[in-house]
Order: sequence, then C-alpha cells, then structure tokens
Amino acid sequence: MRSDAAGARNRKGERVEGVAARVERWWFAAGEPRLSVLDVGLIACFVSVLLVGTWFAESFFTERNVSNLLRQIVANGLISLGMLLVILTGGIDLSVGSLVALGGVLFAGMTDQLGIGPALCIAIACGAVAGMVNGVIIARFKLQSFIVTLATMGIVRGCVFLYTEIPISPAHAGFRDLGATLVGAMPVSMIIMLGCYALVWFYLNRTTVGRATVAIGGNEETVRLAGVNVGRTIVLAYVLSGAFSALSGAILVSRLGIAQPSLGIAYELDAIAACVIGGAVLGGGGGGVPGTLFGVFTLGLINNLLNLVGVKSFYQDIVKGTVIILAVLLVAKRRTG
Repeated sequence: MRSDAAGARNRKGERVEGVAARVERWWFAAGEPRLSVLDVGLIACFVSVLLVGTWFAESFFTERNVSNLLRQIVANGLISLGMLLVILTGGIDLSVGSLVALGGVLFAGMTDQLGIGPALCIAIACGAVAGMVNGVIIARFKLQSFIVTLATMGIVRGCVFLYTEIPISPAHAGFRDLGATLVGAMPVSMIIMLGCYALVWFYLNRTTVGRATVAIGGNEETVRLAGVNVGRTIVLAYVLSGAFSALSGAILVSRLGIAQPSLGIAYELDAIAACVIGGAVLGGGGGGVPGTLFGVFTLGLINNLLNLVGVKSFYQDIVKGTVIILAVLLVAKRRTG
C-alpha cells in the first residue's frame, strides 16, 4: 500500500514537473521571457484603469459607453497603425493629422456625386499618394522625416482648405453607415480597424518586405547590404501611413456626420503616444502591432474615463503627457536591461 501511494505521488510530481516545464518553455520562448516584469506592470496599469473606471463612473461599463468608446478608438487606432510602420523604419510622420482631414473632406465631398465606395477609394488613394510623396522625398534625398512631414503637414492642410472652407454634410443616405453602424454592440468601424491590424501583423511578421521594415529601424546599413531595397521599403511605410490616416478621416466624418477642414489637428500626438505606450521605440529598433493596439486601447480608456468624471481638458493633457513620459521611461528601462 505504501509503495502504491509513493508511486502515485511520484506520478503526480512528474505531471506537475511536466506542466512546469511546458510553462517554462512557453515563457522563455526564443531565449527571452515572453512577458517581462515591465510588460506585466503595463498590463496591471491597464487593469487598474478599468477598475478605477468601474469605481468612479457608473456608466463606464454600460453598453452605450462601451460602444461609444470603441467607435472613438477607431480613428486613433488607424492613425497609430500607420505611425507604427513609419516609426519602425526610424522615422516619424507629423502629417497624419492633415491627412485625416484630407481623407475626411474628400470622402464627404464626393459621396453625393459618386457614392460611398468610389468616394472612399478616392479618399484613401489621395492619402496614399500624399504618403508616397513623403516617403520618396525622405528616402531619395535622405532628409529628416521630422522636417519633411512637418512641411507636408502644412501643405496638405492648405490643400484641404482650398477644397473647402466650410463644413461638408452629405445628404447620401448611407454616409453614416461606415462610422456609426453597429453589429450587436460592436461597431463596424472597429471590425474594419481590427482587420487592418491583423493584415499589418501578417505583413510585418510573414512577408519579406514587412520583416525588412522592422529591421531597417534597427540597422539600415545591414539591411541594405543584405540586398533589400531600403528606399522602396521606406516609401511603402509612408504610403500605408497615408492610406490609414485617410481611412481614419473617412470613418471619423462618417461617425460625426459632418466633415470640417480643421479636422485632425494634433492627432499625430495621440498616435505617437499610443505607439510609445505600446512599446515602440522612437528612432526604430522596437515596436509591434499587439503593443500598439494595447496603447490605443489604454489611451482611449484614459480619455473616456477622464471625460466621464468631468476632468477638464487641460488636466487631461497633463495626465496624457505624464503617461507618455512614464511609457518612454519604461521602454528605455527595458532596452537597457
């Protein structure tokens, strides 16, 4: 009897050790922990925001507020996705806010004449062309992305005001569908955003050009010596950034029901913030799609919670600025070990 009990305990111990070994292999995949202490800290902060929201705002977890939150997140989510691609190449795109306005006014201005589909395609194509101009100038002439996109930010904004100086509100019956339609409690716009995130994740992790995009920010010269067309890869990153920004503008004006030429001012700051909160390293060398999505949701939750509890806008700016600084410090700490 004793030997049988001892054997049962040994078998149980072996099963526990086997489970522990599998957990250890998962945790230390590729030689590094999948989640560092800092990652766990960020997740804990995210959960803390949820708990604070539940405690201080009764309407925080209502279906109406959750639907509104998801709709509000989409605009910054798409801009941040494009910004991530640019940051991974070691650049920055300050023109995204103006491209949001460009996509929005073009979509609203052409919907009545052309219909939803063609107007949306034209808006996204114009955003992609503007992004291509940014990329070509930066890649071909080796100019600083900060300066180039700062200039195109003003140029594009001027073009938007040339197109219209007054708000545009289309009469097309389906104009609001893109930004306001719900499937259950899930906005269609959120489904579109998550689909874009899935495609970009596949692009960065499963395609040669995508992996080169990630590598360029780490060591551009090594990538060039490996035979990759660095200039073309950088241009593609800016093209995608422009396209996502224009799509964001189209969805945003569809949700609001009106397109204003002043749309998108300072949106680039929230996009950069979401990328940084998600672990992206300004100047290249770090960042990913899941982290950016995490940053987008975190920033959206903070904004939503502050609005619900009635915090004034300038206090919100202070909170968001503090969060960005803390995120940068955490990323720097992670890189230095």
